[in-house]
Amino acid sequence: MKKMMKTKVLTIIGTRPEAIKLAPVVLDLKRRQDLFDFPVCVTAQHREMLDQVLALFGITPDYDLDIMSPGQTLAQVTARAMEGLEEVVSQEKPDVILVQGDTTTAFCGALTGYYHQIKVGHVEAGLRTGNKYAPFPEEINRCLVGRIADLHFAPTEQARQTLLNEGVADPSVFVTGNTVIDALLWVRERVRAAPPELPKGLFEAVTGQQIILVTGHRRESFGDGFDAICHAIREIADSFVNVAFVYPVHLNPNVREPVNRILGGHPRIYLIEPLAYGPFVWLMDHATIVLTDSGGVQEEAPSLGKPVLVMRETTERPEGITAGNALLVGVQTERIVDGLRLLLCDSERRAMMVAVNNPYGDGLAAQRIVNVLLKME
Repeated sequence: MKKMMKTKVLTIIGTRPEAIKLAPVVLDLKRRQDLFDFPVCVTAQHREMLDQVLALFGITPDYDLDIMSPGQTLAQVTARAMEGLEEVVSQEKPDVILVQGDTTTAFCGALTGYYHQIKVGHVEAGLRTGNKYAPFPEEINRCLVGRIADLHFAPTEQARQTLLNEGVADPSVFVTGNTVIDALLWVRERVRAAPPELPKGLFEAVTGQQIILVTGHRRESFGDGFDAICHAIREIADSFVNVAFVYPVHLNPNVREPVNRILGGHPRIYLIEPLAYGPFVWLMDHATIVLTDSGGVQEEAPSLGKPVLVMRETTERPEGITAGNALLVGVQTERIVDGLRLLLCDSERRAMMVAVNNPYGDGLAAQRIVNVLLKME
């Protein structure tokens, strides 16, 4: 009897969000290793935060390009990633390359696949803001990956429709849900069963308080935007004595400088180092409100029943806004303060925001993606 050839799927990961969202796919490929070879390559566009996630999901990369360097420019990241990926793809000769989202790594992975005439699968396809500078450089990255990709794994029907409107062929688009929900639910069960270790004293400090979990790191908010965000947080912390802000502060100095300058030393604002994904999910699960500019958190928080205030002027994830899970508050101090006051003072409004169904998935996205790869010609 003729032995069936395995399909070789090269998964390329650069950052922590990519690792979170591709881990469920890698784990599902591993469960079907009789049908797939599944080498994993990390560019390590981000280093420390990426490694935490890989360890959590038990993924050991086959290739680690380790391209991160202090103060790297986008051009340098692109050049190093392209050079390293050229070697990996030439050696592996995969049947398909999987990339996720909108990072420079995702763009470079797709472009390398195109140069080698290898099929490219794009996980989280079809997200758009329509503004090429917001978010920057992510909007153009995902548009370019969308032009290259052969398989488009759209998280929602709206994302699918966006791709069709851009001329992508209908048979190449698959609505799967977002794999971040798969990852979140997997981790949530573990941290509920065995609470993770938090920074010293944090659990005791926030017990009995309404917790507002903050994440903020977007390039387009550097400068005046981050000053405005921080002033809003401080104003609410001064006004509500039963509210504690927990802010894992991104490593970028453009974030750290205004955050430490404006928020440092406040008794109810806890500025902590970036968290591993397990503790972060635990904190999100215990938060009253999530204040974020992160795309992934916009998808995750509704799955945990948390209302989201989005510190962006526009979002490529409008489904949550439309459904009522999230509110856009921009990066103006007054709008952020008004949004936080509304949700802190109106428990009925909070309840309405979390009562609607999460539009981003049911936890089975990775399974659907792997099923498509299984049928790939």
